[in-house]
Amino acid sequence: MTAPALLTARWVVGHADGRHCLYSNGEIVVDRGRVVFVGHGYRGEVARRIDYGNALIGPGFVDLDALADLDTTALGYDNQPAWKKGRIWPQTYVESGPFDMYDAEELAFQKRYAFSRLIRGGITTALPIASLFYREWGETVAEFEAAADAARDLGLRVYLGPAYRSGNSVVRNDSTIDYFFDEERGLKGLADAIDFCRRLEGRDGGLIRTMLAPDRIETCTPELLRRSAAAAEDLDVPLRLHSNQSRFEYDSVLKLRGMSPTEWMHSLGFLGPRALLPHGTYVSGLNGIDRPGNDREILRDAGVTIVHCPLVSGRHGTALQSFRSFSDMGIRIGLGTDTYPPDMFLNMQVGMMLCRVAEASATACRSAEFYDAATIAGADALGRPDLGRLQPGSKADLMVVDLDDPFIGQVIDPIQTLMLNASASMVRSVMIDGRFVMEDGVIPGIDDRDYRRRAQSQFNGVMSKYPLRTFGHPKVEEIFPPSYPVISAAGFITAA
Repeated sequence: MTAPALLTARWVVGHADGRHCLYSNGEIVVDRGRVVFVGHGYRGEVARRIDYGNALIGPGFVDLDALADLDTTALGYDNQPAWKKGRIWPQTYVESGPFDMYDAEELAFQKRYAFSRLIRGGITTALPIASLFYREWGETVAEFEAAADAARDLGLRVYLGPAYRSGNSVVRNDSTIDYFFDEERGLKGLADAIDFCRRLEGRDGGLIRTMLAPDRIETCTPELLRRSAAAAEDLDVPLRLHSNQSRFEYDSVLKLRGMSPTEWMHSLGFLGPRALLPHGTYVSGLNGIDRPGNDREILRDAGVTIVHCPLVSGRHGTALQSFRSFSDMGIRIGLGTDTYPPDMFLNMQVGMMLCRVAEASATACRSAEFYDAATIAGADALGRPDLGRLQPGSKADLMVVDLDDPFIGQVIDPIQTLMLNASASMVRSVMIDGRFVMEDGVIPGIDDRDYRRRAQSQFNGVMSKYPLRTFGHPKVEEIFPPSYPVISAAGFITAA
């Protein structure tokens, strides 16, 4: 937008005195990419007025672990154990030479497709995450240059950086799980990522920012993490590392390094306010970890942000123990989607349920706390007081949620209603940096059904290659058996 626009709705989520507030029948004025007014009775001149009626205008979500993939989590949902179902490379695949299962064009489409899904759900700032299970090794600079182009074209605010690693897990021929490392390859990935940051930081008027993203803690060497932390400090960019996310990872780090994941990161000087750590579920004293330690105190004192991804955690039978206890300790918690659907409403809803179940109390958390985590906390983790809130001077990153949707239910308080009944499909319009990137459910240039068909075709291609990278190389139908017997028109039965 090049001239002031005034937006009105039944509810506007403003920000005053350091916290969100609700304006009933509120107004928000946007000019040159910034919010200039939030409240009632604006008296200045505007070039455009839009009344959304019975809707909520709120800040766009900040997704610190934003799905940018054709989500392979679906392949492991019912198909376990992971090491028998292609989630860990077998030794035979490593010896034959891993390869990228998507070509460059498919990887570029993958990001564009995923970014459009994020926008549709009201996510306005995203730090992408994708799986390396089907990659030759790490992500490439070329694919992230294409990702930057896609973000620019769609108008999504992003923090980009190709994931890199020094090693990977492997299933040996005798069925034992081990690790192999290639230090030089990992450091080359870091060097490429640093160069990427230097070249693309602040591109497209600041819409494109950068980060460093070593992949998973168990696939990193001490030198890789030390140098990553130093580089993040030098570049002044976020530093994200998946850690404390599974018992397998916890035990692997303990075996390899003689310390818990948190203790090891701390010993390397990796932890600090720039550190973004998905998922935080396996720390000393919680989720069956009976080893003595003070992991949570270390995380708190270092000033890190735990990136809570409730949906993917719950699907794997785990949960943060708990949002309440971490918050009460003073540990900052932001939110991430991590898995499909990249629906922040669903993640907040599941997060609240998991917290209340973990604490066995309906009063363990409130709607506002999770809404804050999806907006303010994510922005603060990035050092961006101009994001995640709508107040004069902030970036005009906002969404409009339809409160007349037939499935929204009854409303007594709009934020509580979002936590009960909202979904990404109820987002009507999205603005980023003062530009409408979606209006009335339409993202310019995006054919949702065509994108879905194309994504499914690519996904089918990856599935067809799974026997190559699965222990024992079983047939596809053995890796991914149907939930029920499938009977074809010819009467052929595929057993469940």
